[in-house]
Amino acid sequence: QGGVIRYWAVIALHAVYRSQQKAKSREREAFELRVKASELSQQLATAQLSALKMQLHPHFLFNTLGAIMVLIQQHKTAQAEGMVEKLGDLLRLTLEDVEAQEVPLWRELEFLRLYLEIEQIRFEDRLRVRIATTVPSEVLVPHMVLQPVVENAIRHGLGQSEEPVTIEVLAASANGTVNLIVSDDGPGFVVPRAGRPGIGLTNTRNRLAQLYGDSAQLAFEQRMDRGVRVTITLPMRTVPTESSRC
Repeated sequence: QGGVIRYWAVIALHAVYRSQQKAKSREREAFELRVKASELSQQLATAQLSALKMQLHPHFLFNTLGAIMVLIQQHKTAQAEGMVEKLGDLLRLTLEDVEAQEVPLWRELEFLRLYLEIEQIRFEDRLRVRIATTVPSEVLVPHMVLQPVVENAIRHGLGQSEEPVTIEVLAASANGTVNLIVSDDGPGFVVPRAGRPGIGLTNTRNRLAQLYGDSAQLAFEQRMDRGVRVTITLPMRTVPTESSRC
Protein backbone atom coordinates (compact mmCIF):
# COMPACT_ATOMS: atom_id res chain seq x y z
CA GLN A 1 0.00 0.00 0.00
CA GLY A 2 2.87 2.36 0.88
CA GLY A 3 4.49 1.54 -2.45
CA VAL A 4 1.31 2.39 -4.33
CA ILE A 5 1.07 5.72 -2.53
CA ARG A 6 4.70 6.53 -3.33
CA TYR A 7 4.12 5.52 -6.96
CA TRP A 8 1.18 7.86 -7.40
CA ALA A 9 3.03 10.60 -5.50
CA VAL A 10 5.90 10.30 -7.98
CA ILE A 11 3.44 10.36 -10.88
CA ALA A 12 1.76 13.45 -9.43
CA LEU A 13 5.09 15.22 -8.85
CA HIS A 14 6.19 14.36 -12.37
CA ALA A 15 2.94 15.74 -13.77
CA VAL A 16 3.38 18.94 -11.75
CA TYR A 17 6.98 19.24 -12.97
CA ARG A 18 5.93 18.77 -16.60
CA SER A 19 3.16 21.30 -16.14
CA GLN A 20 5.61 23.81 -14.70
CA GLN A 21 8.06 23.21 -17.55
CA LYS A 22 5.31 23.73 -20.12
CA ALA A 23 4.23 26.92 -18.36
CA LYS A 24 7.84 28.19 -18.36
CA SER A 25 8.16 27.28 -22.02
CA ARG A 26 4.98 29.18 -22.85
CA GLU A 27 6.20 32.17 -20.82
CA ARG A 28 9.54 32.07 -22.62
CA GLU A 29 7.84 31.89 -26.01
CA ALA A 30 5.51 34.74 -25.05
CA PHE A 31 8.48 36.81 -23.89
CA GLU A 32 10.38 36.13 -27.12
CA LEU A 33 7.30 37.12 -29.13
CA ARG A 34 6.99 40.35 -27.17
CA VAL A 35 10.66 41.11 -27.78
CA LYS A 36 10.27 40.45 -31.51
CA ALA A 37 7.12 42.57 -31.65
CA SER A 38 8.95 45.39 -29.88
CA GLU A 39 11.88 45.14 -32.28
CA LEU A 40 9.56 45.18 -35.29
CA SER A 41 7.70 48.16 -33.85
CA GLN A 42 10.98 50.01 -33.37
CA GLN A 43 12.09 49.15 -36.91
CA LEU A 44 8.77 50.39 -38.27
CA ALA A 45 9.05 53.65 -36.33
CA THR A 46 12.60 54.14 -37.62
CA ALA A 47 11.48 53.43 -41.18
CA GLN A 48 8.62 55.93 -40.84
CA LEU A 49 10.98 58.59 -39.52
CA SER A 50 13.43 57.97 -42.34
CA ALA A 51 10.63 58.16 -44.91
CA LEU A 52 9.37 61.45 -43.47
CA LYS A 53 12.88 62.86 -43.39
CA MET A 54 13.67 61.81 -46.94
CA GLN A 55 10.47 63.46 -48.21
CA LEU A 56 11.95 66.79 -47.15
CA HIS A 57 15.13 66.37 -49.20
CA PRO A 58 13.66 66.24 -52.74
CA HIS A 59 11.17 68.97 -51.81
CA PHE A 60 14.05 71.29 -50.98
CA LEU A 61 16.28 70.11 -53.83
CA PHE A 62 13.63 70.63 -56.50
CA ASN A 63 13.03 74.19 -55.29
CA THR A 64 16.76 74.96 -55.22
CA LEU A 65 17.41 73.49 -58.67
CA GLY A 66 14.45 75.46 -59.99
CA ALA A 67 15.96 78.66 -58.58
CA ILE A 68 19.30 77.85 -60.23
CA MET A 69 17.55 77.31 -63.57
CA VAL A 70 15.85 80.69 -63.26
CA LEU A 71 19.20 82.40 -62.63
CA ILE A 72 20.72 80.66 -65.64
CA GLN A 73 17.81 81.76 -67.83
CA GLN A 74 18.29 85.31 -66.57
CA HIS A 75 22.00 85.07 -67.48
CA LYS A 76 23.02 85.60 -63.84
CA THR A 77 25.94 83.21 -64.17
CA ALA A 78 27.85 84.29 -61.06
CA GLN A 79 24.82 83.85 -58.81
CA ALA A 80 23.99 80.47 -60.37
CA GLU A 81 27.56 79.25 -59.87
CA GLY A 82 27.46 80.47 -56.26
CA MET A 83 24.24 78.57 -55.61
CA VAL A 84 25.65 75.39 -57.16
CA GLU A 85 28.76 75.65 -54.95
CA LYS A 86 26.69 76.23 -51.81
CA LEU A 87 24.33 73.42 -52.78
CA GLY A 88 27.32 71.06 -53.04
CA ASP A 89 28.43 72.05 -49.53
CA LEU A 90 24.89 71.54 -48.26
CA LEU A 91 24.59 68.08 -49.83
CA ARG A 92 27.92 67.05 -48.32
CA LEU A 93 26.71 68.14 -44.89
CA THR A 94 23.41 66.32 -45.41
CA LEU A 95 25.16 63.07 -46.39
CA GLU A 96 27.33 63.23 -43.28
CA ASP A 97 24.17 63.19 -41.14
CA VAL A 98 22.02 61.01 -43.39
CA GLU A 99 21.51 58.36 -40.69
CA ALA A 100 20.89 60.83 -37.86
CA GLN A 101 17.42 61.74 -36.69
CA GLU A 102 18.79 64.15 -34.08
CA VAL A 103 21.84 66.42 -34.22
CA PRO A 104 23.31 69.06 -31.88
CA LEU A 105 21.82 72.52 -32.27
CA TRP A 106 25.09 73.95 -33.59
CA ARG A 107 25.05 71.38 -36.40
CA GLU A 108 21.45 72.19 -37.31
CA LEU A 109 22.26 75.91 -37.41
CA GLU A 110 25.31 75.20 -39.59
CA PHE A 111 23.03 73.41 -42.04
CA LEU A 112 20.45 76.21 -41.87
CA ARG A 113 23.02 78.93 -42.53
CA LEU A 114 24.20 77.11 -45.66
CA TYR A 115 20.62 76.85 -46.86
CA LEU A 116 20.01 80.55 -46.19
CA GLU A 117 23.20 81.51 -48.03
CA ILE A 118 21.74 79.78 -51.09
CA GLU A 119 18.48 81.70 -50.74
CA GLN A 120 20.31 84.99 -50.17
CA ILE A 121 22.12 84.53 -53.48
CA ARG A 122 18.71 84.09 -55.07
CA PHE A 123 16.95 87.02 -53.40
CA GLU A 124 20.02 89.24 -52.81
CA ASP A 125 19.25 92.16 -50.44
CA ARG A 126 15.53 91.34 -50.26
CA LEU A 127 16.21 88.56 -47.74
CA ARG A 128 17.49 89.54 -44.31
CA VAL A 129 18.31 86.96 -41.67
CA ARG A 130 18.85 87.05 -37.92
CA ILE A 131 19.83 83.94 -35.92
CA ALA A 132 20.17 83.93 -32.16
CA THR A 133 20.31 81.27 -29.45
CA THR A 134 20.26 81.31 -25.66
CA VAL A 135 20.52 77.53 -25.15
CA PRO A 136 23.62 75.29 -25.09
CA SER A 137 24.85 74.39 -28.56
CA GLU A 138 24.90 70.68 -27.64
CA VAL A 139 21.12 70.50 -27.18
CA LEU A 140 19.68 67.83 -29.49
CA VAL A 141 17.14 68.79 -32.15
CA PRO A 142 15.71 66.85 -35.11
CA HIS A 143 17.93 67.00 -38.17
CA MET A 144 16.57 69.43 -40.79
CA VAL A 145 13.76 70.54 -38.51
CA LEU A 146 14.31 74.25 -39.20
CA GLN A 147 14.87 74.19 -42.97
CA PRO A 148 11.28 73.41 -44.06
CA VAL A 149 9.90 76.02 -41.63
CA VAL A 150 12.29 78.68 -42.92
CA GLU A 151 11.51 77.61 -46.49
CA ASN A 152 7.82 78.24 -45.78
CA ALA A 153 8.66 81.68 -44.41
CA ILE A 154 10.61 82.51 -47.56
CA ARG A 155 7.94 81.17 -49.90
CA HIS A 156 5.02 82.90 -48.16
CA GLY A 157 7.00 86.00 -47.21
CA LEU A 158 9.35 86.92 -50.04
CA GLY A 159 7.34 84.98 -52.59
CA GLN A 160 4.29 87.20 -52.03
CA SER A 161 5.99 90.54 -51.46
CA GLU A 162 8.24 92.90 -53.38
CA GLU A 163 9.50 94.40 -50.14
CA PRO A 164 12.50 93.13 -48.16
CA VAL A 165 11.60 90.49 -45.59
CA THR A 166 13.44 89.71 -42.36
CA ILE A 167 13.44 86.14 -41.07
CA GLU A 168 14.39 85.63 -37.45
CA VAL A 169 15.40 82.27 -35.98
CA LEU A 170 15.58 82.03 -32.20
CA ALA A 171 16.43 79.08 -29.95
CA ALA A 172 15.37 79.59 -26.33
CA SER A 173 14.63 77.39 -23.31
CA ALA A 174 11.81 77.41 -20.77
CA ASN A 175 10.74 74.90 -18.09
CA GLY A 176 12.89 72.04 -19.39
CA THR A 177 11.91 72.54 -23.02
CA VAL A 178 13.56 74.06 -26.08
CA ASN A 179 11.62 76.48 -28.26
CA LEU A 180 12.75 76.93 -31.87
CA ILE A 181 11.00 80.04 -33.15
CA VAL A 182 10.95 81.13 -36.80
CA SER A 183 9.24 84.43 -37.53
CA ASP A 184 9.05 86.77 -40.50
CA ASP A 185 7.64 90.20 -41.25
CA GLY A 186 6.16 89.28 -44.63
CA PRO A 187 2.55 89.80 -45.71
CA GLY A 188 1.28 86.81 -43.75
CA PHE A 189 0.78 83.10 -44.05
CA VAL A 190 -1.69 81.78 -46.60
CA VAL A 191 -2.57 78.23 -45.58
CA PRO A 192 -2.97 76.11 -48.74
CA ARG A 193 -5.62 73.50 -49.48
CA ALA A 194 -8.50 74.62 -47.34
CA GLY A 195 -6.58 75.32 -44.14
CA ARG A 196 -4.11 72.42 -44.25
CA PRO A 197 -0.36 73.19 -43.88
CA GLY A 198 2.00 72.31 -46.72
CA ILE A 199 4.24 69.27 -47.01
CA GLY A 200 7.12 70.85 -45.10
CA LEU A 201 5.11 71.68 -41.97
CA THR A 202 3.07 68.46 -42.20
CA ASN A 203 6.17 66.25 -42.36
CA THR A 204 7.84 68.23 -39.61
CA ARG A 205 4.84 67.76 -37.35
CA ASN A 206 4.73 64.02 -38.12
CA ARG A 207 8.44 63.63 -37.40
CA LEU A 208 8.04 65.38 -34.06
CA ALA A 209 5.19 63.04 -33.14
CA GLN A 210 7.28 59.98 -34.07
CA LEU A 211 10.35 61.18 -32.17
CA TYR A 212 8.80 62.68 -29.04
CA GLY A 213 5.10 61.81 -28.92
CA ASP A 214 3.11 64.39 -26.96
CA SER A 215 6.30 65.98 -25.60
CA ALA A 216 6.78 68.05 -28.77
CA GLN A 217 4.54 70.52 -30.55
CA LEU A 218 4.50 72.67 -33.67
CA ALA A 219 2.33 75.78 -33.75
CA PHE A 220 2.05 78.52 -36.35
CA GLU A 221 0.24 81.81 -35.90
CA GLN A 222 -0.31 85.12 -37.59
CA ARG A 223 1.66 87.85 -35.84
CA MET A 224 -0.23 90.83 -34.50
CA ASP A 225 1.71 93.34 -36.57
CA ARG A 226 2.85 91.56 -39.72
CA GLY A 227 4.08 88.15 -40.80
CA VAL A 228 3.98 84.69 -39.27
CA ARG A 229 5.53 82.97 -36.26
CA VAL A 230 6.17 79.22 -36.11
CA THR A 231 7.17 77.69 -32.77
CA ILE A 232 8.59 74.19 -32.34
CA THR A 233 8.66 72.97 -28.74
CA LEU A 234 10.97 70.07 -27.86
CA PRO A 235 12.02 68.30 -24.66
CA MET A 236 15.44 69.46 -23.48
CA ARG A 237 17.98 66.77 -24.32
CA THR A 238 21.74 67.11 -24.69
CA VAL A 239 24.54 65.10 -26.25
CA PRO A 240 25.97 62.65 -23.66
CA THR A 241 29.44 63.62 -22.48
CA GLU A 242 32.30 61.15 -22.11
CA SER A 243 31.97 61.22 -18.30
CA SER A 244 28.25 60.44 -18.44
CA ARG A 245 28.90 57.41 -20.67
CA CYS A 246 31.25 55.85 -18.10
